[in-house]
Amino acid sequence: MSFYYSLFILLFSAIHENSPQKFIRPSNFVQSIENPYPNIAAIPLPEGYKRLPADGGSFAAWLRQLPLKKNKTVYLYNSMPKANQASQFAVIDISTGNKDLQQCADAVMRLRAEYLYGQKRYTAIDFTDNNRNHYRLPAGASRPVFNQYLEKVFAWCGTASLEKQLMPVADKRQLAAGDVLIKGGSPGHAMMVMDIAENNAGEKIFLLAQSYMPAQDMHIVLNPQNKRLSPWYQANGKLLIETPEWDFKMPCLRKWPTN
Repeated sequence: MSFYYSLFILLFSAIHENSPQKFIRPSNFVQSIENPYPNIAAIPLPEGYKRLPADGGSFAAWLRQLPLKKNKTVYLYNSMPKANQASQFAVIDISTGNKDLQQCADAVMRLRAEYLYGQKRYTAIDFTDNNRNHYRLPAGASRPVFNQYLEKVFAWCGTASLEKQLMPVADKRQLAAGDVLIKGGSPGHAMMVMDIAENNAGEKIFLLAQSYMPAQDMHIVLNPQNKRLSPWYQANGKLLIETPEWDFKMPCLRKWPTN
């Protein structure tokens, strides 16, 4: 592959993957810095904060044990590096697949489905499309059947349908690990709350993860508005949550019906 052809592909990806909501110029195409943290639970906290307790077997506990890749580069589904490498703190070590399917809402649904599948709660794995049609995983489904099911969900469900399926959280201070920041539509976006911590004053902070367009590695995002706190975000009374590639206007916080 020639240098000029490679450059063309990377620039095309930069234009395609950034929605009209927030365009970020490509920074470095590949990050060389390694991530020293083995999983989400190892991401350090700001001084004065402690992680909230998470019961064994809970979604919150499962999210914390998700492994992180040593390399911080975010790759697209086609193995090309994402043009914008300035958004991520760390990359979650979970497959993206080789199709342009596992985008933002798909990554959120994937994490929820993986948790329930690991617990063998097959009947709880149920997503709906825009017409409220249900896509349920058959009881006792094998891993290949589960993978095929996910591709079907990714094809027919998205931010608009997931926003309808999830339940609103009125008070952002009540957010919990596994909750979702979501704006349905085209364009729309969805991100998952991965971990929660609190200080003695009862002030909460949280981590956010996303995939994006095109389908790409799930990653913990940086906090561009508070570098001292980054990658953590404050759960305060602000009506705007500014993330590297999308800004959410409240109310946009939702939870799973069976959380």
